[in-house]
Amino acid sequence: MSKLRFVDHARELTAGADIILSDIWGVVHDGLKGFPEACAALLEFRQRGGTVILITNAPRPADSVQRQLRKMNIADETYDAIVSSGDLTRNYVAAHLQNSVFQIGPARDNPMFRGFDVKFAPLESAGYILCTGPFDDEVETAEDYREMMTEARKRNLTFICANPDIVVERGDRLIYCAGAIAELYRELGGEVIFYGKPHAPIYDRALEIAQEKRGKPTPKSRILAIGDSVRTDLTGANAMGIGCLFVTRGIHSADFDGVHEIDDFTVRRLFGDTKPPLALIRDLKP
Repeated sequence: MSKLRFVDHARELTAGADIILSDIWGVVHDGLKGFPEACAALLEFRQRGGTVILITNAPRPADSVQRQLRKMNIADETYDAIVSSGDLTRNYVAAHLQNSVFQIGPARDNPMFRGFDVKFAPLESAGYILCTGPFDDEVETAEDYREMMTEARKRNLTFICANPDIVVERGDRLIYCAGAIAELYRELGGEVIFYGKPHAPIYDRALEIAQEKRGKPTPKSRILAIGDSVRTDLTGANAMGIGCLFVTRGIHSADFDGVHEIDDFTVRRLFGDTKPPLALIRDLKP
């Protein structure tokens, strides 16, 4: 097994790339504030001729994500485009307008349905479920939805998960996402369709946009993923056959506390059967 290492600066890996597919939450912000050094690293890469596509499991359209980034003082010049799981989920909604939907999620995710004549219905009569997250992610966990999911399973409803993340950080706390409820439904035997990382469609769309902007295809050896989640970012990058720079300050930060040397035992403890990333970085910076 090749030795996994910490790097101090993103350019140690990005110098060999033409395209970066970067996670957002946990890499360029923590849900409350942006990370200036991470933004500077991405901007520097673009200024050298690279293309940055932000890929996110946010269950909202890309323009809504962009407005959130602007509120955190993350400049549009930091990236070339945003691809969100919300955009991909909207494609499903558009193709199933004839079916009624039971929505699980907070009001802030309502842009998911913007522009569509959607028929909303209670669980007992809906044609499918669409989940963008818990109704109240400040206090709820997946267990709060067990009774609801048990009833949905009795009706064999398809569960559309607009955010495969289990948790994300908000400031110094971890909050539960739609993926946690989706996994509960799968445990109960229900059918779940996931949109977002680590599944291929979000990567395919990101690379399609990158190719359009660059005017030519890019070999996978010149594409770098950046993220902070083993389950979504690293697994998704591995499935696509691209390298990953793993940010340890994110949702797995507790696992990396006190870790300075990465031997084979530590790699197995941290990543299990998942192929390790190319390198680790504590915070993304130029």
